[in-house]
Amino acid sequence: MSIQFNSGPMVKRHNYQQNAEMNITPFVDVMLVLLIIFMVAAPLATVDVPVDLPSNAAAPTPPPTDPLYISVQADGLLFVQEQGVALAELAGVVRGATGNRLDTRLFLRGDQAVDYGTLMRVMNNLQKAGYSQISLVAAQELTP
Repeated sequence: MSIQFNSGPMVKRHNYQQNAEMNITPFVDVMLVLLIIFMVAAPLATVDVPVDLPSNAAAPTPPPTDPLYISVQADGLLFVQEQGVALAELAGVVRGATGNRLDTRLFLRGDQAVDYGTLMRVMNNLQKAGYSQISLVAAQELTP
């Protein structure tokens, strides 16, 4: 006597052929939408005021290679680069150090203990001398 186990109805497997083609329709749709967005946005990003600009025949001036450092110590002593100066002589010393170029960038370094009024007097003195590119220098804050 032989026993046969029947596991249920016989499942017929269909033999479907694999489709190896890529469907690029969604990609093309996205690209067309982006193209339309950029075509609409591009004219909005330009300036609409027509101006006939004159030509510039002058040779560009090279930027200053090194900035000039002006330091104020905690006790109020004033230095241009490493040369000590008095506040009354500051404009003359800076003019000499920059070659009378008013477009030279000046870096003003002040000690933490220096009074704010002292820094403002130094800056006002430099601005009255014609220097407008004055930057304040600070140490980088270290985060824990």
